[in-house]
Amino acid sequence: MISRIDLRGDALPEGGALRDLLPRAEFDVEAALETVRPICEDVRHRGSAAVIDWGEKFDGVRLESVRVPAAALTRALDELDPAVRAALDESIRRARLVHRAQRRTTHTTQVVPGGTVTEKWVPVDRVGLYVPGGRSVYPSSVVMNVVPAQEAGVTSLAVASPPQAAPRTSGDGPEFGGLPHPTILAACALLGVDEVYAAGGAQAVAMFAYGTADCLPVDLVTGPGNIYVAAAKRLLKGRIGIDAEAGPTEIAILADATADPVHVAADLISQAEHDPMAAAVLVTDSEELAAATEAELVTQVAATKHVQERIEPALAGRQSAIVLVNDLEDGLTVVNAYAAEHLEIQTADAAALADRVRNAGAVFVGPWSPVSLGDYCAGSNHVLPTGGCACHSSGLSVQSFLRGIHIVDYTRDALAEVTHHVVTLAEAEDLPAHGAALKARFGWKVPQQ
Repeated sequence: MISRIDLRGDALPEGGALRDLLPRAEFDVEAALETVRPICEDVRHRGSAAVIDWGEKFDGVRLESVRVPAAALTRALDELDPAVRAALDESIRRARLVHRAQRRTTHTTQVVPGGTVTEKWVPVDRVGLYVPGGRSVYPSSVVMNVVPAQEAGVTSLAVASPPQAAPRTSGDGPEFGGLPHPTILAACALLGVDEVYAAGGAQAVAMFAYGTADCLPVDLVTGPGNIYVAAAKRLLKGRIGIDAEAGPTEIAILADATADPVHVAADLISQAEHDPMAAAVLVTDSEELAAATEAELVTQVAATKHVQERIEPALAGRQSAIVLVNDLEDGLTVVNAYAAEHLEIQTADAAALADRVRNAGAVFVGPWSPVSLGDYCAGSNHVLPTGGCACHSSGLSVQSFLRGIHIVDYTRDALAEVTHHVVTLAEAEDLPAHGAALKARFGWKVPQQ
């Protein structure tokens, strides 16, 4: 069901050589660029009509307008299961606690008497938040996108999510009238977001980037999606800011003999159920834990849902494996090289090892902090870097929606004190007009020091 990679014995290779030995899903965004390019160009030129046409082709729904009516948002919230509403309320409450604490404050540094540099943080004016659809329904992704944007102070938010196009069993048209799933709409309403679009894939990203008659263009697009969403974000980066090119979800677990194989197997399966390309990786120095986990996978997979279409292909794929290492030091080296989206540490001294992790989207410490908690109600954000990008990128946060602006304020005396250095550096770079801009303020003479 899941393969093994044995890295015991010889010293581990370094850098890219080690990364090449580790399992990883194939996710060729570059190849998908040529697929999404004509879609994005069509939306650029034809606007809403193109978004509707591409939605009909890919989602099987022909809409008169991609804007979700306000009445549909209200109805979705009114009809939401009370237990689901209570869970979303708690998820939002905890996310707000964490993200509110991330707010950055204006800071002024006095460089010299009379000379200051102030860094102020300004929210992006308008953002487009993408919430995936497809195999599952993700109201939690509404929470994870919207809450940090709101806590950053963004005042113009738009959410796009694909129409729920599965046919009704009665055969009388697409489910939910071709709108996004009601739970997604309810989550938007719960958060006070009233600008929601029934649009998915590359056409939704292009709608945000170029704007249409229905949707004003945005400055930043965030949120996970499929390979075509990632390709559209890459293609349009520069016209819009993006958070990341999210790929298939992944979990890595660093565990020793003290770990419970029931927990380990359950957590691997929890990520495998997302997608056939999802990655589930166990790194351990315990042959006994590896064998017990393999046995538990067989038992637990047989008792769960989405087995043949998602879980079994994910666990059997080249992106998933049990990696055997000499000891936990080697295990730490391996997980830092892998740079997982989600990294669980289930060892005897989990907190100490977690503190030494350098590359991960989020770290989950000990047996009582599973990834599923982070997906919904830990307070952390679940929009995280994938595909090894955690070695250079962070998950979504308030900071993702802020821009730092430096404000330089010098008096005449403070400028005079440093003019000779500026002129010297300008002439060293053969840019004499840079120095002249200062000398002009002092009668074309460099002030004496």
